[in-house]
Amino acid sequence: MDTILGPLYIAVSWIIVQFHSFYSLIFDKDSGAAWGLSIVSLVVLIRICLIPLFVKQIKSTRNMQALQPKMKAIQERYKSDKQRQSEEMMKLYKETGTNPLSSCLPILAQSPFFISLYQVLSHIAQNKTVGVIDQPLLESAQKAHIFGAPLAAKFMDSAEKIQSLGASVIDVRVVTIIMIVLMSASQFYTQRQLMTKNVDLTVKTPFMQQQKMLMYVFPIMFAVFGINFPVGVLVYWLTTNVWTMGQQMFVIRRNPTPGSKAFEERQERLRAQGKIVEAPAEIAAKKAAEEARQNRQQPKRQPKSKRQTGGSAPAGSAQTRTRAGSASQSTGAKKPSLEKKDAQDGKEKGDSASGSRTAKSGQRKGQQRPKHPSKK
Repeated sequence: MDTILGPLYIAVSWIIVQFHSFYSLIFDKDSGAAWGLSIVSLVVLIRICLIPLFVKQIKSTRNMQALQPKMKAIQERYKSDKQRQSEEMMKLYKETGTNPLSSCLPILAQSPFFISLYQVLSHIAQNKTVGVIDQPLLESAQKAHIFGAPLAAKFMDSAEKIQSLGASVIDVRVVTIIMIVLMSASQFYTQRQLMTKNVDLTVKTPFMQQQKMLMYVFPIMFAVFGINFPVGVLVYWLTTNVWTMGQQMFVIRRNPTPGSKAFEERQERLRAQGKIVEAPAEIAAKKAAEEARQNRQQPKRQPKSKRQTGGSAPAGSAQTRTRAGSASQSTGAKKPSLEKKDAQDGKEKGDSASGSRTAKSGQRKGQQRPKHPSKK
């Protein structure tokens, strides 16, 4: 590893030393501020150089999101022929000019610098010179502490090793835990911001599920691997997460994905500034829809007692039950005669109704058929 990444060790250590020389004019050369700001400046320099790749990543992510329905259709059509499915996928990527690997370019380009910084700080912890960091710079870096934690110390280091760097175990572990929590929180917020604001919610695709899964997986990865990284590497990682979060906020505000929540907010801002003038018909339609929404009244919820009695008075009161009982007793004797009368009235009404129906059917059909002699 040292042989392959040797040139990068020299490049990373040289950049850190140059920034350290500058910050030594302001702070003590052995202070954590001088060395910590040197690492932060290394991150800023690398991320500025990676801005073109970040732009490609944004475009690739949007293209992949837009292609998800077509990709799903190809998978369904050629699900039994994997070779044809791959060919159609590659053809689709070529026609649309989309590269699936573009979304990973910033991470891949940043990985060698991350590994190189890790190795440089590991050499400092082992009291070994590396790159352009000679013995005087090595001793200065070992004296540098950030909130009481040495740059080269890790959460999992033994008490003897931490004491050899001039610090206590409690200071190192408290600082590393706080930095790991901040790293995980910044990564979660960045991914959540992408999911809630810069995704077209009208199109449900597997890409959204993958992004949602990454929103929870990445913070866990930071928490698991962070305990094995030196404090200086945690400074690097936290700085790059904060940079990514701010860069993404800027891009989402200025150039959001069409159909997303951020896009609608941007359109509203442009309308308020008078930069977007809508057609009168569209304005009138939106106004009518808003008025209809405001005038629409929801039905009032009735109590349970009213729903059971069909809107009448509650049947649970003792007075109502008493009156109902007395009324039923007084009319109990008249009930058979009333039932008989109702039955006769119903029969007469049924006969008249059947007669009217027969007359109407006769009018529709024309002349009625004569009745059989036996039925007279």
